[in-house]
Amino acid sequence: MAGGSGTRLWPLSRALYPKQFLALSGKDTLFQQAVRRLKTLSDDHIRLADPCIVGNEEHRFLTLDQLREIKVGASAVLLEPVGRNTAPALTLAALFARDELDDAEDPVLVVTPADQTVTDLPAFTAALRGAVDAAGDGSIVILGIRPDRPETGFGYIHARGDGAVRPVAAFAEKPDLETARRYLAEGHYYWNSGMFVLRASVWLKALAHFRPDIATATEDAWRQRQADNGFIRPGHDAFAAVPAESVDCAVMERCPADPHCGFTVKMVPLDAGWSDLGAWEAVWQVSEKDADGNVVHGDAITAACRNTLVHATSRLVSAVGLDNVVVVETSDAVLVADRNRSQEVRKIVAELEQRERSECTLHRLVHRPWGWYDSIDCGPRFQVKRIMVKPGASLSLQMHHHRAEHWVVVSGTAEVTCGQKKQLITENQSTYIPLGEVHRLANPGTIPLEIIEVQSGAYLGEDDIVRFEDSYGRTSAPTAAA
Repeated sequence: MAGGSGTRLWPLSRALYPKQFLALSGKDTLFQQAVRRLKTLSDDHIRLADPCIVGNEEHRFLTLDQLREIKVGASAVLLEPVGRNTAPALTLAALFARDELDDAEDPVLVVTPADQTVTDLPAFTAALRGAVDAAGDGSIVILGIRPDRPETGFGYIHARGDGAVRPVAAFAEKPDLETARRYLAEGHYYWNSGMFVLRASVWLKALAHFRPDIATATEDAWRQRQADNGFIRPGHDAFAAVPAESVDCAVMERCPADPHCGFTVKMVPLDAGWSDLGAWEAVWQVSEKDADGNVVHGDAITAACRNTLVHATSRLVSAVGLDNVVVVETSDAVLVADRNRSQEVRKIVAELEQRERSECTLHRLVHRPWGWYDSIDCGPRFQVKRIMVKPGASLSLQMHHHRAEHWVVVSGTAEVTCGQKKQLITENQSTYIPLGEVHRLANPGTIPLEIIEVQSGAYLGEDDIVRFEDSYGRTSAPTAAA
């Protein structure tokens, strides 16, 4: 499940480039780590299908690019036209497994968020294999994290017994600090990891039992699905009408409270260095620290600081005399926060949304299926961008009503279509695209193409674009990208 927005990790995480696609712990992104971890499940007894990704329409090309980087294919990429929380997302995956997964009769689904980290891979694999075995009899099996501190930011699982697989007595909401301390002392409470294992048929039956409105509405959207370019899209309007609900609230919490429902929930304890990296405090917790408890990433210098996180992205950041503070710098925003209150970063994001500020949605550097662009500078009637086009890729055939463009090649070779003329230009050469002219930029070479684009005109918004052809299935309606 890769559709989250990661608002508490702003300004690094943005709506169109959320935390699951960031490398916050190691070289791989959190999404790539999740995919690699599941690959370790395969053994003589478990035949593993390629992963099924459920994600956001806006992240579809990020998803494919990051899978290609680690050379992993997907059995499907299911695109939610709107976010409806995790219960409908899982239902899409279960319906795909039921109807379209080749050579699998009622498969066991291993469900994991794409934005977590694990440091002990053998322990994770052993626990997950145990959960797969336990789910074979029709049980719903959840992984419970053995707590090491009184945490108020997680939901809890109350499990019975001491075996490798334990019956779940109840689920508990995020507690206050006193209750969290009691849970830790009693020893039979575990953090809810959001990872669980169950047969596709079991989920569909349980959802139909507890929330038939979600089950019926999601089935309707699934029947209207369309497939193109490796993606499967449920019916837009039908999916938008699906009630939004989490897996826990829709099914998990209801099962132990209804002993006659016919669905059994079990828990497998997981002690594998797990973190959901839900806020900057969690990033500090899992990161390597210096002798004073500081975590430094990027071009940063600290002096007389303790238990502080400094994350520099685009320039030198220096910090003096800070204690228990988070400092995160990107090219267009800086966050300074009390580390213990890092959950409240979402309030900043909400304020940015209310003010309709682009910083809550996009970075200055914006990734696109053909490459990326970086908005270097702008002012009245001009804007400067640095653009990278991948080998073999091209932008859409397009035109603008309100701006002209100058392109200067920095490296690589550009194939430029301008009206009826097509030409190749190379390093240190330039070309001009008049206002209203149909044009296209392509990279016919084997190395990345980089250009500097200077736009000039009365209006420079990204919605001033009309597409005539596009290699990525994007519409000709106004969009936020070239």
